[in-house]
Amino acid sequence: MQYIPTEIPDVWILEPRIFEDARGYFMETYRKEDFDKHIGYDVDFIQDNQSKSCKGVLRGLHYQKGTDSQAKLVRVLSGAVVDVAVDLRKGSSTFGKHVMVELSETNGRQLFIPRGFAHGFQVISDEAVFTYKVDNRYAPESECSIAYDDPALGICWPVDNPILSEKDLRHAVSFGQAETF
Repeated sequence: MQYIPTEIPDVWILEPRIFEDARGYFMETYRKEDFDKHIGYDVDFIQDNQSKSCKGVLRGLHYQKGTDSQAKLVRVLSGAVVDVAVDLRKGSSTFGKHVMVELSETNGRQLFIPRGFAHGFQVISDEAVFTYKVDNRYAPESECSIAYDDPALGICWPVDNPILSEKDLRHAVSFGQAETF
């Protein structure tokens, strides 16, 4: 596994070695000891989640506040997405900045997003199956959402007129109103 730093410290791209032959392929997607060594601290993932979405669906920008915050390791099992992490760490030199990475079944890449970030993705293939590990339970009382199109963030999503959930349409706030870490 290759660990690739991004423009935002603590956010990492993980790129597996993919071994292909006539039967298909094999790749290692996670090894705790190696992960902790490269990330620089111990992350205890406690739950895996999965979603399936069609082209244009945009999920996010989501985060959980306070002690319910979550670190995530995200990847795509089929299809392709553009994945975004926004730094909400108030004292950080990259506060309000974002990282955007294409994750696909072809490139096998993953993105590690530590606590203190909002996260979202948009499907750019006909459909995509997206999976992620989290290090904390889902806490609906701590769930927050930032408007995906807030001009203060400057995110250029690839598909116009995204398909959003009712929750994201109704409850997303501007970046300036978001609770920070």
